[in-house]
Amino acid sequence: MKKNLVLIGLSGCGKSTLGKRLARRLRMPLLDTDAMIEARTGRSIPQIFAEEGESGFRDIETACAKDAAAREGSVISTGGGMILRKENMEELARNGLILFIDRHPSRILRSTTLGDRPLVQNDKDKLFRLYADRISLYRRYADVTVPNHGGPRTLKNRILLILRHYRRVANA
Repeated sequence: MKKNLVLIGLSGCGKSTLGKRLARRLRMPLLDTDAMIEARTGRSIPQIFAEEGESGFRDIETACAKDAAAREGSVISTGGGMILRKENMEELARNGLILFIDRHPSRILRSTTLGDRPLVQNDKDKLFRLYADRISLYRRYADVTVPNHGGPRTLKNRILLILRHYRRVANA
């Protein structure tokens, strides 16, 4: 099996919650790229978007993706737009198993507030558009697609089963 577990998916799909649970269960460090961005800049993500725009944010995100990818044995939870730059995904895939957490926007809207997410900002239609625009990229970069139709425990258990399968295949 590859050394890192990399979680990708739309904002609000459950990556951060799942990342914490997986890291705790697998006794691996958690690297949240959004938290890395905020720590690196001393600013919130909405602040970075306001001051530098999306392009400036993506540049910082790429630097953090490279830092995270260089680590070993970590659970890496990425921002929803990480897949927008091919170089990010190539770096993360070099040393990681990429898991796409696929949660439909209608389910996200039932369980998540969008106000603190700069690209959506309470615009429900925008969330659906982002999903439509990005779904092919998520699928392209994923080693495994994991549907998120239930709660965090169900999702975590589903991924643990997938990891057992990958370990068996790697050791065969």
